Amino acid sequence: MIEYCIRTAAPDDIDGARAVMLDAVYRDFGTGYVPRWHADIIDPERFYLTPRRHTLLVAVDERSGTVAATAALDGRGPEHPPNPRRLAERYPSGETAQLRRVYVRPEHRRRGLARRLVAELVAFAKADAGYRSVYLHTDPASPGAEALWRSLGRLVCDERAEEAGGGQGILHFEIPLV
Repeated sequence: MIEYCIRTAAPDDIDGARAVMLDAVYRDFGTGYVPRWHADIIDPERFYLTPRRHTLLVAVDERSGTVAATAALDGRGPEHPPNPRRLAERYPSGETAQLRRVYVRPEHRRRGLARRLVAELVAFAKADAGYRSVYLHTDPASPGAEALWRSLGRLVCDERAEEAGGGQGILHFEIPLV
């Protein structure tokens, strides 16, 4: 059985974390790297390690020492556009802990890593005391994403039902801050 160490990413973890994230956007989303969406992947230190209220977690396979999964949190709420205006208003920057980059390499899935990482992120947000909500958006095409987020939170917007109004088919969730 593989054991994992979940910890705040250190500078030595950045290359491994970046590889997990880039693999996900290429493999799972099929978009590849898009600068306006993925600048944080290229420079995770600036986005997640430097700001006090942000964090990047990694799950490290203790057997191989490689990064098996990532999860990040920052204080930027969803932007409009591309997200619906009502979500940008409901989850303002500074008050919203947004979960980002919760990715698990395929060979490490179905072992509870995403749940463990999310629990740590929610604890981080709760300890901050300045966040009033935890928000995330996900692409339902990502393997296992919709089922995971439905089990952990509450769906607040399903753009698939709103595509005629300009939605991108993205799902938006709120995770209880308890």
